[in-house]
Amino acid sequence: MVLSVNANAGNKYAVLGALVSPTTYAEVVTAVIGAAEARRPLSVTAAAVHAVMVAVLDRRFRSRLNRLDIVTPDGQPVRWALRLLYNVRLPDRVYGPELTLRLCAEAEQRGLHVYFYGSSAETLRALTANVRARFPKLIIAGAQPSAFRRLTEEEQREIYRQIRISGADLVFVGLGCPRQENWVYEARRSLYLPLVAVGAAFDLLGGVKAQAPAWMQARGLEWLFRLTQEPRRLWQRYLLLNPLYIILLLAQWLRLRTFDTQGDGIEQDHRYG
Repeated sequence: MVLSVNANAGNKYAVLGALVSPTTYAEVVTAVIGAAEARRPLSVTAAAVHAVMVAVLDRRFRSRLNRLDIVTPDGQPVRWALRLLYNVRLPDRVYGPELTLRLCAEAEQRGLHVYFYGSSAETLRALTANVRARFPKLIIAGAQPSAFRRLTEEEQREIYRQIRISGADLVFVGLGCPRQENWVYEARRSLYLPLVAVGAAFDLLGGVKAQAPAWMQARGLEWLFRLTQEPRRLWQRYLLLNPLYIILLLAQWLRLRTFDTQGDGIEQDHRYG
Protein backbone atom coordinates (compact mmCIF):
# COMPACT_ATOMS: atom_id res chain seq x y z
CA MET A 1 0.00 0.00 0.00
CA VAL A 2 1.07 3.62 -0.55
CA LEU A 3 0.68 6.48 1.89
CA SER A 4 -1.08 9.54 0.50
CA VAL A 5 1.26 12.46 -0.17
CA ASN A 6 -0.34 14.50 2.61
CA ALA A 7 -1.28 12.34 5.59
CA ASN A 8 -3.00 15.36 7.16
CA ALA A 9 -4.99 16.30 4.06
CA GLY A 10 -7.97 18.47 4.90
CA ASN A 11 -6.89 18.69 8.55
CA LYS A 12 -7.21 14.95 8.96
CA TYR A 13 -4.60 12.38 9.90
CA ALA A 14 -4.21 8.95 8.30
CA VAL A 15 -4.67 6.06 10.73
CA LEU A 16 -4.14 2.86 8.70
CA GLY A 17 -5.46 4.73 5.67
CA ALA A 18 -8.59 6.07 7.40
CA LEU A 19 -8.54 9.86 7.64
CA VAL A 20 -9.45 10.94 11.17
CA SER A 21 -10.24 14.50 12.27
CA PRO A 22 -8.16 15.77 15.23
CA THR A 23 -11.17 17.43 16.81
CA THR A 24 -13.00 18.00 20.09
CA TYR A 25 -16.61 17.94 21.23
CA ALA A 26 -16.78 21.74 21.21
CA GLU A 27 -15.42 21.98 17.67
CA VAL A 28 -17.78 19.35 16.28
CA VAL A 29 -20.82 20.87 18.01
CA THR A 30 -19.89 24.31 16.66
CA ALA A 31 -19.50 22.94 13.12
CA VAL A 32 -22.73 20.91 13.16
CA ILE A 33 -24.90 23.60 14.73
CA GLY A 34 -23.44 26.21 12.38
CA ALA A 35 -24.28 24.04 9.38
CA ALA A 36 -27.78 23.39 10.73
CA GLU A 37 -28.51 27.09 11.16
CA ALA A 38 -27.12 27.90 7.72
CA ARG A 39 -28.98 24.97 6.08
CA ARG A 40 -25.62 23.76 4.84
CA PRO A 41 -24.71 20.08 4.26
CA LEU A 42 -22.19 18.50 6.59
CA SER A 43 -21.31 14.81 6.86
CA VAL A 44 -20.03 13.54 10.20
CA THR A 45 -19.31 10.12 11.69
CA ALA A 46 -17.93 8.94 15.00
CA ALA A 47 -15.29 6.34 14.10
CA ALA A 48 -14.08 3.65 16.48
CA VAL A 49 -11.53 0.91 15.76
CA HIS A 50 -14.18 -1.08 13.87
CA ALA A 51 -14.63 1.71 11.30
CA VAL A 52 -10.86 2.02 10.83
CA MET A 53 -10.52 -1.72 10.30
CA VAL A 54 -13.43 -1.88 7.86
CA ALA A 55 -11.65 0.88 5.94
CA VAL A 56 -8.46 -1.21 5.92
CA LEU A 57 -10.28 -4.25 4.53
CA ASP A 58 -12.75 -2.53 2.17
CA ARG A 59 -11.31 -0.08 -0.36
CA ARG A 60 -14.71 1.27 -1.40
CA PHE A 61 -15.70 1.96 2.18
CA ARG A 62 -12.34 3.65 2.78
CA SER A 63 -12.97 5.93 -0.19
CA ARG A 64 -16.38 6.90 1.19
CA LEU A 65 -15.27 7.33 4.79
CA ASN A 66 -12.40 9.57 3.73
CA ARG A 67 -14.75 11.83 1.80
CA LEU A 68 -16.93 12.65 4.80
CA ASP A 69 -16.36 16.09 6.27
CA ILE A 70 -15.62 15.11 9.87
CA VAL A 71 -14.51 11.70 11.16
CA THR A 72 -14.22 11.95 14.92
CA PRO A 73 -11.99 9.70 17.07
CA ASP A 74 -14.90 7.91 18.76
CA GLY A 75 -12.79 5.19 20.38
CA GLN A 76 -9.94 5.81 22.79
CA PRO A 77 -7.61 3.59 20.71
CA VAL A 78 -8.21 5.87 17.71
CA ARG A 79 -7.49 8.95 19.83
CA TRP A 80 -4.33 7.26 21.13
CA ALA A 81 -3.29 6.45 17.56
CA LEU A 82 -3.33 10.17 16.70
CA ARG A 83 -1.00 10.79 19.62
CA LEU A 84 1.32 7.88 18.80
CA LEU A 85 1.61 8.64 15.09
CA TYR A 86 1.37 12.45 14.99
CA ASN A 87 1.76 13.66 18.60
CA VAL A 88 -1.79 15.06 18.44
CA ARG A 89 -2.89 15.40 22.06
CA LEU A 90 -6.67 15.61 22.29
CA PRO A 91 -8.33 16.19 25.67
CA ASP A 92 -10.82 13.39 25.04
CA ARG A 93 -12.29 11.21 22.35
CA VAL A 94 -15.47 12.40 20.58
CA TYR A 95 -17.85 9.60 21.53
CA GLY A 96 -21.10 9.16 19.57
CA PRO A 97 -23.54 9.01 22.53
CA GLU A 98 -21.97 11.99 24.30
CA LEU A 99 -21.82 13.95 21.04
CA THR A 100 -25.52 13.23 20.53
CA LEU A 101 -26.38 14.63 23.96
CA ARG A 102 -24.30 17.75 23.44
CA LEU A 103 -25.85 18.40 20.05
CA CYS A 104 -29.36 17.90 21.45
CA ALA A 105 -28.62 20.34 24.27
CA GLU A 106 -27.41 22.99 21.82
CA ALA A 107 -30.29 22.33 19.40
CA GLU A 108 -32.75 22.78 22.26
CA GLN A 109 -31.27 26.16 23.14
CA ARG A 110 -31.34 27.34 19.54
CA GLY A 111 -34.77 25.98 18.62
CA LEU A 112 -33.43 23.58 16.01
CA HIS A 113 -35.39 20.51 14.90
CA VAL A 114 -33.70 17.10 15.12
CA TYR A 115 -34.50 13.84 13.36
CA PHE A 116 -33.48 10.29 14.30
CA TYR A 117 -32.99 7.72 11.55
CA GLY A 118 -32.04 4.09 12.13
CA SER A 119 -32.29 1.23 14.62
CA SER A 120 -35.62 -0.42 15.48
CA ALA A 121 -39.01 1.15 16.19
CA GLU A 122 -38.79 -0.08 19.78
CA THR A 123 -35.38 1.50 20.28
CA LEU A 124 -36.52 4.78 18.74
CA ARG A 125 -39.50 4.94 21.09
CA ALA A 126 -37.22 4.48 24.08
CA LEU A 127 -34.65 6.91 22.69
CA THR A 128 -37.10 9.72 21.93
CA ALA A 129 -38.78 9.28 25.33
CA ASN A 130 -35.43 9.60 27.11
CA VAL A 131 -34.35 12.53 24.96
CA ARG A 132 -37.63 14.37 25.59
CA ALA A 133 -37.29 13.79 29.33
CA ARG A 134 -33.77 15.18 29.31
CA PHE A 135 -34.41 18.04 26.86
CA PRO A 136 -38.10 18.96 27.26
CA LYS A 137 -37.95 21.92 24.88
CA LEU A 138 -36.11 20.06 22.11
CA ILE A 139 -38.18 19.73 18.95
CA ILE A 140 -38.01 16.20 17.53
CA ALA A 141 -39.07 16.55 13.91
CA GLY A 142 -39.32 12.80 13.35
CA ALA A 143 -37.92 9.35 13.98
CA GLN A 144 -37.78 6.58 11.41
CA PRO A 145 -36.49 3.04 12.01
CA SER A 146 -34.19 1.08 9.76
CA ALA A 147 -35.66 -1.44 7.33
CA PHE A 148 -32.63 -3.69 8.04
CA ARG A 149 -32.28 -4.52 4.36
CA ARG A 150 -31.22 -3.03 1.07
CA LEU A 151 -33.67 -0.32 0.00
CA THR A 152 -35.06 0.27 -3.45
CA GLU A 153 -34.33 3.62 -5.09
CA GLU A 154 -37.95 4.60 -4.57
CA GLU A 155 -37.79 3.73 -0.86
CA GLN A 156 -34.61 5.72 -0.43
CA ARG A 157 -36.09 8.75 -2.16
CA GLU A 158 -39.13 8.49 0.11
CA ILE A 159 -36.91 8.53 3.21
CA TYR A 160 -35.21 11.66 1.93
CA ARG A 161 -38.61 13.22 1.25
CA GLN A 162 -39.88 12.41 4.74
CA ILE A 163 -36.80 14.02 6.29
CA ARG A 164 -37.19 17.13 4.13
CA ILE A 165 -40.88 17.68 4.86
CA SER A 166 -40.34 17.05 8.59
CA GLY A 167 -38.58 20.38 8.91
CA ALA A 168 -35.48 18.75 10.37
CA ASP A 169 -32.38 20.90 10.76
CA LEU A 170 -30.13 18.03 11.86
CA VAL A 171 -30.29 14.26 11.35
CA PHE A 172 -28.80 11.69 13.70
CA VAL A 173 -28.08 8.38 11.93
CA GLY A 174 -27.85 5.15 13.91
CA LEU A 175 -27.40 2.32 11.42
CA GLY A 176 -24.13 0.93 12.72
CA CYS A 177 -20.82 0.74 10.85
CA PRO A 178 -20.42 0.51 7.88
CA ARG A 179 -24.08 1.01 6.93
CA GLN A 180 -24.36 4.44 8.52
CA GLU A 181 -21.26 5.82 6.82
CA ASN A 182 -22.45 4.54 3.45
CA TRP A 183 -25.90 6.06 4.06
CA VAL A 184 -24.47 9.43 5.09
CA TYR A 185 -22.11 9.44 2.11
CA GLU A 186 -25.01 8.91 -0.30
CA ALA A 187 -27.60 11.06 1.49
CA ARG A 188 -25.32 14.09 1.76
CA ARG A 189 -25.94 14.76 -1.93
CA SER A 190 -29.71 14.85 -1.47
CA LEU A 191 -30.17 16.31 2.01
CA TYR A 192 -28.70 19.77 2.49
CA LEU A 193 -28.31 19.63 6.26
CA PRO A 194 -25.95 18.05 8.78
CA LEU A 195 -25.99 14.24 8.91
CA VAL A 196 -24.31 12.82 12.01
CA ALA A 197 -23.66 9.07 12.27
CA VAL A 198 -23.44 8.15 15.94
CA GLY A 199 -23.05 4.37 16.00
CA ALA A 200 -24.62 2.64 18.99
CA ALA A 201 -25.86 5.91 20.53
CA PHE A 202 -29.53 5.09 19.86
CA ASP A 203 -29.32 1.80 21.77
CA LEU A 204 -27.26 3.25 24.62
CA LEU A 205 -29.20 6.48 25.11
CA GLY A 206 -32.47 4.60 24.74
CA GLY A 207 -31.43 2.27 27.54
CA VAL A 208 -31.79 -0.76 25.29
CA LYS A 209 -28.13 -1.65 25.86
CA ALA A 210 -25.92 -0.87 28.83
CA GLN A 211 -22.98 1.52 28.58
CA ALA A 212 -19.59 0.50 29.85
CA PRO A 213 -18.56 2.01 33.20
CA ALA A 214 -16.69 5.29 32.89
CA TRP A 215 -13.42 3.74 34.09
CA MET A 216 -13.54 1.14 31.30
CA GLN A 217 -14.31 3.81 28.71
CA ALA A 218 -11.39 5.95 29.87
CA ARG A 219 -8.99 3.00 29.59
CA GLY A 220 -10.14 1.93 26.14
CA LEU A 221 -11.87 -1.19 27.47
CA GLU A 222 -15.36 -0.45 26.24
CA TRP A 223 -14.91 -3.21 23.66
CA LEU A 224 -14.43 -5.75 26.44
CA PHE A 225 -17.63 -4.66 28.18
CA ARG A 226 -19.60 -4.88 24.92
CA LEU A 227 -18.09 -8.28 24.16
CA THR A 228 -19.36 -9.62 27.49
CA GLN A 229 -22.82 -8.24 26.66
CA GLU A 230 -23.04 -9.64 23.10
CA PRO A 231 -20.36 -12.32 22.66
CA ARG A 232 -21.97 -14.14 19.73
CA ARG A 233 -22.44 -10.99 17.66
CA LEU A 234 -19.20 -9.22 18.51
CA TRP A 235 -16.52 -11.85 19.09
CA GLN A 236 -15.11 -11.69 15.57
CA ARG A 237 -15.05 -7.89 15.56
CA TYR A 238 -13.14 -7.60 18.80
CA LEU A 239 -11.07 -10.78 19.10
CA LEU A 240 -9.86 -10.71 15.49
CA LEU A 241 -9.92 -7.06 14.38
CA ASN A 242 -8.64 -5.45 17.59
CA PRO A 243 -5.33 -7.39 17.65
CA LEU A 244 -4.91 -6.74 13.92
CA TYR A 245 -5.47 -3.02 14.54
CA ILE A 246 -2.66 -2.98 17.11
CA ILE A 247 -0.28 -4.89 14.82
CA LEU A 248 -0.95 -2.61 11.85
CA LEU A 249 -0.76 0.52 13.98
CA LEU A 250 2.67 -0.49 15.24
CA ALA A 251 3.71 -1.25 11.66
CA GLN A 252 2.68 2.26 10.58
CA TRP A 253 4.42 3.83 13.59
CA LEU A 254 7.63 1.93 12.87
CA ARG A 255 7.32 2.81 9.15
CA LEU A 256 7.25 -0.86 8.23
CA ARG A 257 4.05 -0.42 6.27
CA THR A 258 2.23 2.43 4.57
CA PHE A 259 -1.48 2.72 3.83
CA ASP A 260 -3.41 4.11 0.90
CA THR A 261 -6.01 6.75 1.80
CA GLN A 262 -7.67 6.94 -1.60
CA GLY A 263 -9.46 3.62 -1.63
CA ASP A 264 -11.64 2.63 -4.55
CA GLY A 265 -13.34 5.61 -6.12
CA ILE A 266 -15.83 3.46 -8.05
CA GLU A 267 -19.36 4.58 -7.19
CA GLN A 268 -21.89 2.04 -6.03
CA ASP A 269 -25.30 2.80 -4.57
CA HIS A 270 -25.62 0.81 -1.35
CA ARG A 271 -29.03 2.18 -0.27
CA TYR A 272 -28.78 0.81 3.23
CA GLY A 273 -31.78 1.48 5.41
